[in-house]
Amino acid sequence: MALRVMIVDDALFMRNMLKDICVRAGFEVVAEADNGETALELYRVHRPELVTMDIVMPRRSGIEALQDIMAEDPQARVVMVSALGQDSLVLEAVEAGARDFIVKPFKEEKVIDVIRRITAGG
Repeated sequence: MALRVMIVDDALFMRNMLKDICVRAGFEVVAEADNGETALELYRVHRPELVTMDIVMPRRSGIEALQDIMAEDPQARVVMVSALGQDSLVLEAVEAGARDFIVKPFKEEKVIDVIRRITAGG
């Protein structure tokens, strides 16, 4: 059974890029969101095995959405997606429960490696 992934990013281009990477790697993208508020709603519905979460988004930041998801599901596996120079936000996200992070612009191999490492063993 394919790994179930939810992609959260306010930029459609970035969601499509991550979706293409995930599909090529054999993962199933079960949901996409363009803000942290929608991300929480879709997480509740789909319960994906892994979430990629942009840090800076409108309506509810990725860190706020991460905190909400972790409060509801402490076992959630969330990988933050950040731009270069967002080190303090990445640190805040890791302290809030993110399992790892990917820096934009990212390489396909790095994205797949991080997802596989985080989800190894179920």
